[in-house]
Amino acid sequence: MRQLEPKLAEWLQGVNAQMAQLKAAGFEPTPISARESLANLTRVFVEPGPEMAVCETMVPGKRYAVPVRVYSPEQVEAAPSIIYCHGGGHMAGSVSVYDPICRRIAEQCARTVISVDYRLAPENPYPAGLEDLLSVVRGLGAVLDRKRIAHDDRWLLMGDSGGGALCASASRLLQHERHAIAAQVLVYPSLDYTMQQPSIDENGSGYLLEKEKIGWYFDNYFAGAENRRDASPLHGEFTANLPQTLLITAEFCALRDEGLAYLERLRGAGVSAESLHFDDMIHAFLNLESLAPQACEKFYRHVAEFVRGIE
Repeated sequence: MRQLEPKLAEWLQGVNAQMAQLKAAGFEPTPISARESLANLTRVFVEPGPEMAVCETMVPGKRYAVPVRVYSPEQVEAAPSIIYCHGGGHMAGSVSVYDPICRRIAEQCARTVISVDYRLAPENPYPAGLEDLLSVVRGLGAVLDRKRIAHDDRWLLMGDSGGGALCASASRLLQHERHAIAAQVLVYPSLDYTMQQPSIDENGSGYLLEKEKIGWYFDNYFAGAENRRDASPLHGEFTANLPQTLLITAEFCALRDEGLAYLERLRGAGVSAESLHFDDMIHAFLNLESLAPQACEKFYRHVAEFVRGIE
């Protein structure tokens, strides 16, 4: 029998009641409300991360120089650095919001972490954010050299939710060329823009990430007549040239089943793919750390073990 973590269940009761009141009063979602909601949520439930050297720079792109923040923990292993893409449905989230999470990842994994300030919809719809990530993958090495930050010119892509979608999309596009992606870590990622997986309906109401909200995110992200199936990592081509993958899912997450389906497609193509499933968690639990401390501790520990196994 499925059972949500009790502290989360109690908190969700209050959130759902508040949302019902807002909707009854005619609440209209906007990019402003989406961005403030995620920022406030993270600020309340995630303590500041560990101290370490941090700098910011720009990575040149074809049409846009991409801002990044670089985290350098005291102990850094000579292995692929981590490029991190924050979550937020392609509309919300930022390098600043995810600062404590990236600091934890850098310290736990003993790797340099490069957090990408990719462009957001609706001001910059698909494929702007994806183009930014590809620019970082292709141009980061030279930028780190200029900053005298050690690296081995190989990267580990990591992202949650919409950021996980960008990582999987970049890996999909790069699989047909020589690339420097050593592995990817996808955290409850959005992988099917057609919204056809069963968990969208099973978990699409009452568990923070609502089906209605997902559709709203996608309608803002795809501003033109793009084929959403063709843009979905789950429905793309899978070859053995895709990177080794760790995929994190949560039982009460609306995106659960597309993550599990993606794992099966990776394995079917002969790609090493590892799963970490949280039976009592919801989407975005990393942004709710004080409500789910044990799950977050397990997440950081397991991700560190995976990352340190990538040489």
